[in-house]
Amino acid sequence: MRFTKMHGIGNDYVYVDCLHERVADPGRAARIVSDRHFGIGSDGLILICPSENADFRMEMYNADGSQGAMCGNGIRCVGKYVYDHGLTDREQIRIETKSGIKTLDMTVQDGKVSQVKVAMGAPILKASQIPIRTEREQAIDMPIEVNGREYRITGVSMGNPHAVVYLDDVAGFDIEKWGPGFERHPLFPDRINTEFCKVTDPQTIQMRVWERGAGETMACGTGACAAAVSSILNGYTKEQVTVRLLGGDLTIFWDREEDQVYMTGPAVEVFSGEICL
Repeated sequence: MRFTKMHGIGNDYVYVDCLHERVADPGRAARIVSDRHFGIGSDGLILICPSENADFRMEMYNADGSQGAMCGNGIRCVGKYVYDHGLTDREQIRIETKSGIKTLDMTVQDGKVSQVKVAMGAPILKASQIPIRTEREQAIDMPIEVNGREYRITGVSMGNPHAVVYLDDVAGFDIEKWGPGFERHPLFPDRINTEFCKVTDPQTIQMRVWERGAGETMACGTGACAAAVSSILNGYTKEQVTVRLLGGDLTIFWDREEDQVYMTGPAVEVFSGEICL
């Protein structure tokens, strides 16, 4: 199987051009390629496929083989891949995902894509649709007990479920200890991605993320969008926010008139090769 490894601010995936390749068992392939000791090493596998409804279709699989609905950092790299590898010559394209069709606007420098702006869609705030088990209509600043300690979460879906938590100290937080307790908490029937955030000023958030099926990752695009939306809803920030993650920065803008979240950030190709599965 021919592949290309790419990353969006450190959130790395193995990409396969399924216009020319076939992956018989994507879940198994994702587990193999993601292993950082015996495989290529990644947060998962992304397949670039033909689409009847858009320019291309993206299938995303986590490192544990489970299929995800959407990946913000991953979709930026899909845009870069199809442009840089000559599968399209247009700087605006539409990508079909399990959470709908997303529009990408690409910034091209010296013939290569450097930045991608993604229209991520409207945030889902209704708790039952995220889903979160609660009688509340929305899970905004809602208390939750994890391993005997109380936190407060704000629930947002950007095509996949997120719980945003605010802390005084993000850098020193023991995410390996607490992340699994959030991910598999009974409140979250489909498990949850958890963003641990500190608001540093009205335009800036510091964030670490525990992704379901992958653990801590360097970055999460949908998570950054969820964190920005949560921070605006809670009155912590303005409508355009810089989210500082371990792998770098993303710019998030929630246009509340359109009810559309826009994410802008880089996409980088690391290397290509072949692997026997």
